[in-house]
Amino acid sequence: MEGRRRRLLTVAMIWGLCACGHAETPDEVVEQLFYVEDIKAAMMAHIAANQSDDGVLRLVDDQTGESLALRFVKIHDPVRQIDGSTYFACTDFTLDGKPEKVYDLDFWMRPEEGELKIYDTKVHKEPRWSLIYGWYKYPRYTFMNDEVVYLY
Repeated sequence: MEGRRRRLLTVAMIWGLCACGHAETPDEVVEQLFYVEDIKAAMMAHIAANQSDDGVLRLVDDQTGESLALRFVKIHDPVRQIDGSTYFACTDFTLDGKPEKVYDLDFWMRPEEGELKIYDTKVHKEPRWSLIYGWYKYPRYTFMNDEVVYLY
């Protein structure tokens, strides 16, 4: 709620500037800012809209083509803004019926009609078994300057 209040204040201040004649042109576009609460709310709305009634999110693995039945666990902190209009969140999901197998999914979003909408989803880390560690999340890629760099 605090993020919405801040946004409304920002919009009110910008509206006040425009109304006082300080805007360059009447068609000047003001870039909307989204905050942590907004990013997390967009993620939760996306998950809720795309999961079945029993809480399962179906996703096709972008590398293997495998159909995954996943259950939401959490959104990682921090979520972030990558550039002026791209936002990012990393999440954990477990394989349905196998809570020890955890997938780390990354979501990219952009504003559409005043709301953040997911436009890309990738499996960042997949569950792998190790005799030493048991089940762990094995990374497929890393980030360099907010760009995805595949590891294999």
